[in-house]
Amino acid sequence: QVQVVESGGGLVQAGGSLRLTCAASGRTFRSYATGWFRQALGKEREFVAAIRWNGGSTYYADSVKGRFTASRDNAKNTAYLQMNSLKAEDTAVYYCAVGWGNILNSAEQYDYWGQGTQVTVSS
Repeated sequence: QVQVVESGGGLVQAGGSLRLTCAASGRTFRSYATGWFRQALGKEREFVAAIRWNGGSTYYADSVKGRFTASRDNAKNTAYLQMNSLKAEDTAVYYCAVGWGNILNSAEQYDYWGQGTQVTVSS
């Protein structure tokens, strides 16, 4: 069993930055890929970013490329999503997920999910 907890959400003005943290505990963390997804009010959940367990490969949705950066610290069992140049359309509940699938932009590839953290960007 793996427990996943996100933190770091909040209210920020457009153009600002936030860093989300995803802490995992339980089974060995290093073997997992970590994915970030978000769901805005009234919309479907969508892929945001993902990072493989060795940190060597990262993937991003086109809408966040160049603004968001995924990273991880396996020694701390923690992953991060640095979000810069935030826009109003980034407002959503952000979820962290861990799993060992290969298609990292697919929610079905992840086995354990956090409870989500709200990010609100005011314009």
